[in-house]
Amino acid sequence: MTAPHARYRRAVAIPAGMAVATALAFLPNTTATAADEAPAAVTADATPLSYVVNVKPGHGTSAYVKKAVGKAGGTIVTSYDQIGVIVVHSSDADFAKTIRKVRGVQSAGATRTAPLPTAVTADLGTPKALSAAEVARAEAPAGQDPLEPQQWDLPAIKADKAHEKSLGSSKVTVAVIDTGVDDTHPDIAPNFDRGASVNCVSGKPDTADGAWRPGASESPHGTHVAGEIAAAKNGVGMTGVAPGVKVSGIKVSNPDGFFYTEAVVCGFVWAAEHGVDVTNNSYYTDPWYFNCKNDPDQKALLDAVTRASRYAEKKGAVNVAAAGNENYDLSADEITDPSSPNDTTPGERVVDPSECLDIPTQLPGVVTVASTGAKGLKSSFSNYGLGVADIAAPGGDSTAYQKPEPPATSGLILGTLPGGKWGYMAGTSMASPHVAGVAALIKSTHPYASPALVKALLYAQADAKACTDPYDIDADGKIDAVCEGSKNRNGFYGWGIADALDAVTK
Repeated sequence: MTAPHARYRRAVAIPAGMAVATALAFLPNTTATAADEAPAAVTADATPLSYVVNVKPGHGTSAYVKKAVGKAGGTIVTSYDQIGVIVVHSSDADFAKTIRKVRGVQSAGATRTAPLPTAVTADLGTPKALSAAEVARAEAPAGQDPLEPQQWDLPAIKADKAHEKSLGSSKVTVAVIDTGVDDTHPDIAPNFDRGASVNCVSGKPDTADGAWRPGASESPHGTHVAGEIAAAKNGVGMTGVAPGVKVSGIKVSNPDGFFYTEAVVCGFVWAAEHGVDVTNNSYYTDPWYFNCKNDPDQKALLDAVTRASRYAEKKGAVNVAAAGNENYDLSADEITDPSSPNDTTPGERVVDPSECLDIPTQLPGVVTVASTGAKGLKSSFSNYGLGVADIAAPGGDSTAYQKPEPPATSGLILGTLPGGKWGYMAGTSMASPHVAGVAALIKSTHPYASPALVKALLYAQADAKACTDPYDIDADGKIDAVCEGSKNRNGFYGWGIADALDAVTK
């Protein structure tokens, strides 16, 4: 159940039973081509490409290589010496080949196949926004925010009961590494951490006031995610999973919606060095859906993001990521990836997902989140895989497939939208912030817990859920996915469904 799509991943186009206006923003499937089928990266007279050059961490090696970068026709944008990643622009078609031969360079590759600036524009689509009248009519029982009755996802992870015990600690910050966050939203402003927010789109931190916000024509994705995590319990709008924690915005997608490696690296390093406790990553790193270790460019991108995510964890952050929306079995021997590179001309290739990784979600140490719908079953679109999916949480699904109990009316996930609005989206993009919120509640309960302990508690506290077998989500008589594993750990739900109540009581 895939849909042709734009660039990011992670908010899904819902099948025919849904209103067309719903969640089109980050459809699945902007994906990859084979290493040996990749188009030529750039011609000699092209405008510059961006590169990452990976060296041994430390200033000595970096200084030597930096001189070589200039000789090879490159211009350094910034350097993350603490992890040995240098961001470079070059118009020389042979730059990567040349620099890879330099002593001290461990890997190097182009982060894109389109020239700088990217020549692609995209129709991002829009989530299904609530009208002012719908917001005004919203009524809730005492103690709930007005739109909370529409949030079937909160009781699905016992967040409503958790809030009776704790809303989370304001000393805990979750960074939304995404398309930007509108911190002026009335549900986000009370909990916004400005000091941990930044624009990383160029690969270099921009701390200008408001640089982390999405532009008027840019995607609302990051703002939606931020509200799911930490919308304040303030009598306005909706309630986040952890409404007492702080949330920051780390903007890493460019105006065309691409999440390039240099921006993602910048985002993780920024989070690492600004006291962030949890990062949420509801995207994949463009332009390759899967990055193959046997391709020198893709290997370099994999190396760079791996270094950055590990650095963030070393500095105390739990990294949480969306599993993706293609209904792929990420534990399969092979997957046909039809649409990478997504910033120029996509091709089709067959990849081994144990050798060609979706980053950051398949990186070591990252919590990989699968999506469930209002009936608690794997969402029709959610990627899965035994040993790959770590945990599951609500990400929504077609109301025709998984209809919530009243008073909720939509099978999608309610979130905040820029401009003080609220609306529905669906995708593993929406599942991941639920887990990030639960991780923030665990950190609030156990303030001295290491990332490894927070993850161990997250998995141990999850509510085990057996495989759905057979899985025929659209009831057409055909099996839509096959779940492998036991009740305690399987390909659809990992260790189980995230549990917010246990997070604040155990």
